[in-house]
Amino acid sequence: MVVEPQSLESLSAEQLRCALLSMLQAAAAKDKELAFKQAIIDKLTHENALLKRMKFAAQSERFSPEQKSLLEDEIEANLAAVASEIDALSQTQTSATPEKRQAKRLPLSAHLPRREICHEPVSTTCACGCQMKRVGEDVAEKLDYVPGVFSVERHIRGKWACAKCETIQQAPVEAHVIDKGIPTTGLLAQVLVGKYADHLPLYRQEVIFGRAGLAIPRSTLAQWVGTCGVRLQPLVDALRSEILGHRVLHADETPVAMLKPGEGKTHRAYLWAYAPGALEDMKAVVYDFCESRSGEHARRFLGEWKGSLTCDDFSGYKALIASGVTEVGCLAHARRKFFDLNAANQSQIAEFALQQFTRVYDIEREVKELGTEKRQIVRQQQTRPILDALLNWMTLQRRQVPDGSATAKALDYSLRRWEALTRFVSDGQLPIDNNWIENQIRPIAIGRNNWLFAGSLRAGQRAAAVMSLIQSARMNGHDPYAYLKDVLTRLPTHKASRIDELLPHRWQPTDI
Repeated sequence: MVVEPQSLESLSAEQLRCALLSMLQAAAAKDKELAFKQAIIDKLTHENALLKRMKFAAQSERFSPEQKSLLEDEIEANLAAVASEIDALSQTQTSATPEKRQAKRLPLSAHLPRREICHEPVSTTCACGCQMKRVGEDVAEKLDYVPGVFSVERHIRGKWACAKCETIQQAPVEAHVIDKGIPTTGLLAQVLVGKYADHLPLYRQEVIFGRAGLAIPRSTLAQWVGTCGVRLQPLVDALRSEILGHRVLHADETPVAMLKPGEGKTHRAYLWAYAPGALEDMKAVVYDFCESRSGEHARRFLGEWKGSLTCDDFSGYKALIASGVTEVGCLAHARRKFFDLNAANQSQIAEFALQQFTRVYDIEREVKELGTEKRQIVRQQQTRPILDALLNWMTLQRRQVPDGSATAKALDYSLRRWEALTRFVSDGQLPIDNNWIENQIRPIAIGRNNWLFAGSLRAGQRAAAVMSLIQSARMNGHDPYAYLKDVLTRLPTHKASRIDELLPHRWQPTDI
């Protein structure tokens, strides 16, 4: 409520009190918002100072050359990411804040092939009616890359002047994911795909680029990675929100080594994976990098979500189950217990159990393409009798085998979780096992051979975010490079309210 000074005399005492209260509440809300932003800026500034100290201080820890280069890459990327976040929070610059001086960039090598891209105004007719004359141009060069070949894009923006009005007109500079950055979105996409899809550390990419004619310093590559990670985060947040809109989810986790800076040692962190059910219409996955395997991380990610969660017997999910989430067991895990038993001992009990599991899976292959209701009917008519008979047989066998034996452990796993393992029979939308999410987490397990470790929590979270987009693009049949290149091109001018259009399962390439 805004009150003009000249209208104060006409207000009653009660109206004055209301107006004053409204002004005080607005001021308090503004102060609270400013205090919150300042707290985040202070936190990021502190993190920035720690990262710089790690980068420039004397290194007393003993690392191998590969470990040292990986850590340096992550520090550079983290510094760039923190700087981007601080810039986003400090959008307005006060007069007391000195303007940042940009380092002078060296010109791109003259031997690189160049192609010119001209940007001219839509019309060269002045508002006064005069025909404008071209009086010059501005040229900006950007470094592009296609596998094995560097080239330079020369963006030429002609200057057009009107002699009568003494005005100059020029095509505007297109927004870029890295403001005033030298790389094209194609080069940025190549670096991201190389690091997070092909699992090539930046020091290896530096060598590869050197063979193509331009050895881009790994510190520069790391800065690009850090900035792109911040720019892509809203997409990952939107993808997470859409995944949590589904009734059936998968969840799994895999260990990843994470470096403890200052100690020269690694400890076991975890990459959690979440995806809509295998029978849902959305194909996507979101990875969540966390410092431990604590169930608190799953509760934080899922928030208020209440649905059917397909997972293994890990205790970290038990608090979710207790809070109202419906547990769906993984029949493949139960089958695996008997498979291992049979492989080790040629057990007749294990062989019979495996035969029954095979019958159930044969039915699942037949109903995979059916609708939910028809799938549930077939499961009730064909799968239910097999599983009921298997339960009675397992119960009888358990009474005859000694406690603590390998056979007893295999039987106990299924008997203890029987309700969760067979819940899929009563709901045609539930998957039979957790193999869907295990397949999405497999690329992470393969990549661990090249990573050595995650350089920090922030680096692990950035990797999880980019890999979420890359793997989700693959799941929807997209080339990750083409997807990231297009998204990075469109992202700077794309409306935040329509960010869902850029998600992998909805993305449509820009028409050329």
